[in-house]
Amino acid sequence: MLVEKSGKVIIGNRVFFNNFCSINAMLSVTIGDDCIFGENVKIYDHNHCYQDRSKSISKQGFSTAAIQIGRNCWIGSQVTILKGVTIGDNSIIGAGVVVYQDVPENSIILSNGEIRKYG
Repeated sequence: MLVEKSGKVIIGNRVFFNNFCSINAMLSVTIGDDCIFGENVKIYDHNHCYQDRSKSISKQGFSTAAIQIGRNCWIGSQVTILKGVTIGDNSIIGAGVVVYQDVPENSIILSNGEIRKYG
């Protein structure tokens, strides 16, 4: 886990992380109770800015947006969660998915971009 001076990570009760998971927080990552994370899950609440092609990426800084993961979520192996995402309660994210948009509660993502409601 890498938390910048200005960042915070809040992890609920009974949260389990499998091997090789990482959280990189410059702003805020919040994880609700009773969540399970498969192996090699990566969570990033920031990304490099790249708007001015006349400057190197390293000189353009970062943009940040908080991540919120609800209660009772199952995040499969090899998942990457990007900045600004909210994953609703009782959701399942399938292995290998890149989560770049909000996931409503009671949803299943089987592959990138395919969200199915259940329950």
